[in-house]
Amino acid sequence: MTPVLELRGIDKSFGPVQVLHDVAFSVYPGEVTALVGDNGAGKSTLVKCVGGIHPIDSGEYLFDGKPVQIHSPRDAADLGIEIVYQDLALCDNLDIVQNMFLGREHRRGIVLDEDTMEEMAARTLESLSVRTVKSIRQHVASLSGGQRQTVAIAKAVLWNSKVVILDEPTAALGVAQTAQVLELVRRLADQGLAVVLISHNMNDVFAVSDRIAALYLGRMAAQVKTAEVTHAQVVELITSGRSGDLGLTNGVTV
Repeated sequence: MTPVLELRGIDKSFGPVQVLHDVAFSVYPGEVTALVGDNGAGKSTLVKCVGGIHPIDSGEYLFDGKPVQIHSPRDAADLGIEIVYQDLALCDNLDIVQNMFLGREHRRGIVLDEDTMEEMAARTLESLSVRTVKSIRQHVASLSGGQRQTVAIAKAVLWNSKVVILDEPTAALGVAQTAQVLELVRRLADQGLAVVLISHNMNDVFAVSDRIAALYLGRMAAQVKTAEVTHAQVVELITSGRSGDLGLTNGVTV
């Protein structure tokens, strides 16, 4: 199976500090790939390189098997890459529809096409089997943490996206809301999207992911199928870059 998104030999430095070293990363359609690593491992930098926020210094960026150049978040969005950051980037004073179309509003002449936007928003939420929202005209300020996360994810998949990257989607949620969001993450992959889940929660990672990519000090320690590793092995990869035959030897992935 060809990865929908593939990075090869990615290097990224900020001044004299090299943050990413020869990183390889592949994401497949219909799968959840968990991106794990300790604080400072380079997860955020890698995602920002994927999303066009940071230019890569060297390496290859392939999308659907073809080399591409990403110079801005708009370039990434045009390919079908959407990122839901931890702060969700939602406006409390706007309703769900207004948030989902913020900056990409549909117009009919010089006025907003409210009917079309409302219909598209409702259809997207329905396709994701979202039933916890009473009205799509609710202000976001009135939503729970889980509902906000749901709206942010729905906003990401509204635009025919192929890759959805979720940054710690369950970090501030309770048990019931976490279960709802993880169900939604799995549903995205089951609909054929490539999903990247950034998480520190190993229970969440093993509950929904098909593959795990472990970063250690800016290097990709291993990319493995979730079913082929244990919880303890992943923790070792995160904390030391190596677990048995898996991981880094003298800074090189084996």
